[in-house]
Amino acid sequence: MNRAAEAAVPEAKALLISAVKSMSVGDARAIIGGGADSVTRFFAAKTRAPLGTRFLPIVQRETARVDLAARFNAVAGKAAGMGLVKGDDANIERYVTTKALDGLYFMIGEEEKKIRSDPVGTGSAILAKVLGR
Repeated sequence: MNRAAEAAVPEAKALLISAVKSMSVGDARAIIGGGADSVTRFFAAKTRAPLGTRFLPIVQRETARVDLAARFNAVAGKAAGMGLVKGDDANIERYVTTKALDGLYFMIGEEEKKIRSDPVGTGSAILAKVLGR
């Protein structure tokens, strides 16, 4: 499951950049006045659905390689039928996709915390990475 999630995460870069480029003045105001996790919430709102669409086929391909999906889905489907597992959690591909997205936004949130706690230092480090210095 971890490998499937890791294989999907690189798809996020283009959509995250697109979200920044399409940011409106209203979005910027909401981020400025929105609290400690407003950037993370902005990215999640703008990218979660399209990232899920991009991640799912990658996760399906990776889980199929190890024949995990068919076995898990069969057992989980029975458990869901008995009310032991929620419907979305009964499909390994959707579950892994959701967890990969949760992990991605968690990491974005952690970076947001660092930037907010030391905007000058962290901002300079980020600029150095971006500019290749």
